[in-house]
Amino acid sequence: QVRLVESGGGLVQPGGSLRLACTASGFTFRDYTMSWYRQGPGKERELVGHISAVGEATNYADSVKGRFTISRDNAKNTMFLQMNNLKPDDTAVYYCRANVDMQTYWGQGTQVTVSE
Repeated sequence: QVRLVESGGGLVQPGGSLRLACTASGFTFRDYTMSWYRQGPGKERELVGHISAVGEATNYADSVKGRFTISRDNAKNTMFLQMNNLKPDDTAVYYCRANVDMQTYWGQGTQVTVSE
């Protein structure tokens, strides 16, 4: 079965950096676009960005452009989210998502807290 597992979250000061990972199993990872989403406290879940199946194309929400970078290693079935210059508004649970054969799958999420 499809499984997505996020890791790498934690507490970081404003201006700091974190790198999240999403490790996938149960499907042919290299064939699918992957996405990162986040849900802040009291907010709806929102798109952070996508990466195409072979990693040649990415797009990002305006709020993270220039600070966040999505990449993937298809040999390791893993997608990454490099987050730089973090702000308190980036505090959220971060999720990876895959649409596989017309079904949507989510990981369990990893908490990122940006605070002094």
